[in-house]
Amino acid sequence: MGYANTRKTYRIIFRCGRCGRKQKFECSGKFRVNANGRRLDVWLIYRCEACGRTLNVPVFERASLEKLGPELYERLMDSDPELVREYAADRGFFKSRGYQVE
Repeated sequence: MGYANTRKTYRIIFRCGRCGRKQKFECSGKFRVNANGRRLDVWLIYRCEACGRTLNVPVFERASLEKLGPELYERLMDSDPELVREYAADRGFFKSRGYQVE
């Protein structure tokens, strides 16, 4: 467990709509979960280091609760710090979604 607590989380380089140029975004430590009918969308929330504007990084799109399972769903709803770090420290997760990381 100590390893998960010290794992480096990546910052994202992305164009900030408020700043009008590429900025560094840092992980807020929070998930956002939204239900659309019987499907769930889950994002990892990042914030622009310069102005605080948020960026939603998709984790799951249109996923069923059955696919996630009750344990993962609860961890997402609680923004479990270890789960946040698991995603925020996974370079492949960001690369597969087209994000530039630092």
